[in-house]
Amino acid sequence: MNKPLRRIAIFCGLLVLALLVRDNWLQYVRADELNAQQHNRRVQIERYSDERGNIIVDGKPITGSVKTDGSDFIYKRTYLNGPMWAPVTGYASQAFDANQIEKLEDGILTGNDDRLFFDRTMAMFTGEKKRGGDVVTTLSGAAQKAAYEGLGKKKGAVAAIDPQTGKILALASTPSYDPSSFAGNSTKDSKAWTALDKKNNPDDPMLNRALRQTYPPGSTFKVLTAAAALEHGLVTDVDKPTDSPLPWTMPGTTTQLQNEGNIPCKDATLREALRVSCNTVFGKLGADLGKDKMLETAKKFGFNEEQFIPVRAAASVFPTDIDPSQTAQSSIGQFDTRATPLQMAMIAAAVANDGKLMKPYMIDQLRAPSLDVLSQTEPEEMSRPLSPEHAQMLQSIMETVVNEGTGKNARIPNVTVGGKTGTAQHGENNDQNPYAWFISYAKTDSGSPVAVAVVVEDGSAVRDDISGGGLAAPIAKAVMKAVIDSKK
Repeated sequence: MNKPLRRIAIFCGLLVLALLVRDNWLQYVRADELNAQQHNRRVQIERYSDERGNIIVDGKPITGSVKTDGSDFIYKRTYLNGPMWAPVTGYASQAFDANQIEKLEDGILTGNDDRLFFDRTMAMFTGEKKRGGDVVTTLSGAAQKAAYEGLGKKKGAVAAIDPQTGKILALASTPSYDPSSFAGNSTKDSKAWTALDKKNNPDDPMLNRALRQTYPPGSTFKVLTAAAALEHGLVTDVDKPTDSPLPWTMPGTTTQLQNEGNIPCKDATLREALRVSCNTVFGKLGADLGKDKMLETAKKFGFNEEQFIPVRAAASVFPTDIDPSQTAQSSIGQFDTRATPLQMAMIAAAVANDGKLMKPYMIDQLRAPSLDVLSQTEPEEMSRPLSPEHAQMLQSIMETVVNEGTGKNARIPNVTVGGKTGTAQHGENNDQNPYAWFISYAKTDSGSPVAVAVVVEDGSAVRDDISGGGLAAPIAKAVMKAVIDSKK
């Protein structure tokens, strides 16, 4: 071969080599990046070319798929009772992507997860249409319905847990939204999405108040303070008088901590203090324990870290940089203490489960289109905030709150119910209507099947009519009764 031909051959060989290198770089190294490109319409077309798998409650789908008109995105998502289930499912939209379960388990639901490779391969040989897998939840349809209908037009949230397993039974948030209204990619869907945006809707219906909103928990936090006092030996007998003067001046200040009304709080026993909700008793217990012991107990219950169920829940907060008087206020659920409804349900669940806190979760199984189980969530212990002895002591006084105290509206015939009411002040100088709280659990002969937390932000109510016992306890009762009745 003469010299010019050899040079041309080498040059052509280098071009072919460069082409192969570039091709492999695109197909293997940058494949995931290119697939994820929002402007890669072919990927989006493929994503919506088949029916999406379903989210399952009580063995039945609460989602579906329907064909769209005039679009190369063939299928869009539909929801059964969308507003009721939105805090659980999240949304899946052709125009606005997805969130919550719809986002986290998108691979299973679209059928693109690696665990469904065999199903996709078999479909190629059999000629069957590709299908997505299912997400089987732990939710109870009856409990969710009771929670959603109980909240009604009020702004608020409910979280319910099975204390023995950690299974989430209900997650309700109001006001809510219908994910079906913007599941497509049309002008109508865009308008629906815009109307739900917080900038255009101050009620923020797309906020998941059960998981993502933290509130001052008010007097419901006194259950955790009581747990800390028992665990650290400050209180050894719930029926023995405490060292609680009245009035009581917070340490380092000249400010007296006030109780709500003329209630018998001087040297009250822990049982009586929880029954009538004495700020002075629990504020002094928190100050005597000190911030470190209070923080230690709060962390054991799950405070100060995000929870993943697997949807992310915001971190509840017990403040860390506080002086003794601020510790007192924090110990009655005020100052900078904040909690999600899920967190407060976890407190009630740990008490009900004899001091063992189970990790909350709401996905029971991931299932292939063939109904083969791809993964199964097993109950997992998260922590032990209380000894069994102290948990049973706390159960006893929480049951007194329901039987003889501020929680009477949660009583269920022939069922043992323990609870704690709360009315949390908020706003500058507490000028806003308070939040009404109630946390509780129910016990039957087979143990405790449900623990509940309810918060109501009822800004339209008369201030003096707002109370945890009046607004929140009846909702908790309905949810607990729904769970118990569903097991009969």
